[in-house]
Amino acid sequence: MNPLSPKDEPNDLPEPASKNSANGRTVAVFDNHIDSRDLFVATREIIIGHGENQYRLRLTAQNKLILTK
Repeated sequence: MNPLSPKDEPNDLPEPASKNSANGRTVAVFDNHIDSRDLFVATREIIIGHGENQYRLRLTAQNKLILTK
């Protein structure tokens, strides 16, 4: 006997969390995992704000990531 009704049972997959940026893009986050293809859809560089600092995450021609302050 299951005390939970079907709607109360937990799902096998977690619900995606998302973060909206100033341009309205949404990036899915699953268990602290972001696919880099979602970050670099229309650009090869993004800016990450961390406290008062800004970091630049770039995708190189060799498909590697470089993070600089």
